Amino acid sequence: MERGVGSGALEPGQNLPPMRELAAELGVNPNTVAAAYRTLRERGVIETDGRRGSRVRPRPATTARGSLRVEAPPGVRDISGGNPDPALLPPLDGALAEAARRYAVRPGLYGEAPVDPDFARLARAAFDADGVPDGPVGVASGSLDAIERVLAAHLRPGDAVAVEDPGWGSLLDLVPALGLRPVPVAVDDDGPVAAEVERAIRHEGVRAVIVTDRAQNPTGACVGPARAAQLRRVLADHPGVLLIEDDHGHGIVARRLRPLAGVTDRWALVRSVAKAYGPDLRIAAFTGDPETVDRVLGRQRLGPGWVSRLLQQAVAHLWATGAVDPETVADAYGERRDALVRALARRGVEAHGRSGMNVWVPVADETGAVARLLAAGWAVAPGARFRIAAGPGVRLTVSPLTREDVEPLADAVALATGPAPARSYG
Repeated sequence: MERGVGSGALEPGQNLPPMRELAAELGVNPNTVAAAYRTLRERGVIETDGRRGSRVRPRPATTARGSLRVEAPPGVRDISGGNPDPALLPPLDGALAEAARRYAVRPGLYGEAPVDPDFARLARAAFDADGVPDGPVGVASGSLDAIERVLAAHLRPGDAVAVEDPGWGSLLDLVPALGLRPVPVAVDDDGPVAAEVERAIRHEGVRAVIVTDRAQNPTGACVGPARAAQLRRVLADHPGVLLIEDDHGHGIVARRLRPLAGVTDRWALVRSVAKAYGPDLRIAAFTGDPETVDRVLGRQRLGPGWVSRLLQQAVAHLWATGAVDPETVADAYGERRDALVRALARRGVEAHGRSGMNVWVPVADETGAVARLLAAGWAVAPGARFRIAAGPGVRLTVSPLTREDVEPLADAVALATGPAPARSYG
């Protein structure tokens, strides 16, 4: 079955034979088929819905949402990638040279601490400055790696996880690939709707909640003080729920962090350096309650062992020398993002982008809007990459835009989508 899904012979959503029926056809014990179906569920290939039986998942783990993209042909501007502006990334030669100099004096060897002391000290100081509760510091190979390790440390296949909808496509792929059940939670400009989180916990039995604090992908949502207070009240009533916060916008967003961490017994807050310092550094700092961090680092020791201390030292050097001015970077993205949102509003087009580098535009016909924009010379990201139950839309990344691009792009979007009726995009 897994090979059939990978080759396309079994299509997404296709119903699978009842277990007893398949066992009789194959001449095997029904328990054998039940075990196989369980394995497929844990691998994120199929899903089971009570009496309605089992079927291939709408997006099997072998079909990543990243494949739902539009390739930009020659002459078409690509604003679909979600990448930072290379001009706003710092040069790495000095930081890497410093790491190499330290390595020449004292090479990193087996048996050393997995977290570089300078990296841990600077990361913890930044967490403290933003009001993140005290906790040990760990290092992972990017946000998604850290989130995966935290989920695996506490949950088992079949557990439900509340995810933002629309939300980060890679995360929406990761959760079912771990054998977990994603439960969509609506978001607005202030982040996850508190009543939706409450519903997911009480009625869907979610064991974990994942929240993007700032620069939410794809909507640009940012958790403000009122929403943070609402979410804290909801989570305080359910201290056994695992809370994971993704603060990938650290370093590119001027809006203040409103951490939720510490309300539940088990929590983690993750900060990637990808957007501010470069995706290829593959470094994310995280903190959390001692048990969670200890479990993650313990399991990490049995696999990769540690994240390269050379890269940790390079990032620590970038932090210590102020290689990135967050206010300057935030202003650069904010000017482009806000200008585009205003230009679309003047044309009667609903758009969202409170923080970060993306703008989300709800549309009535997603496929048509993507095709018409491509014909007009703009490649945008289809909303299907980022949603489960949310309405259709398109994501526009402002990183490649210049001031002169804003009005022509707004014209093209208005013609491709038409005025969108006001509605919750969750």
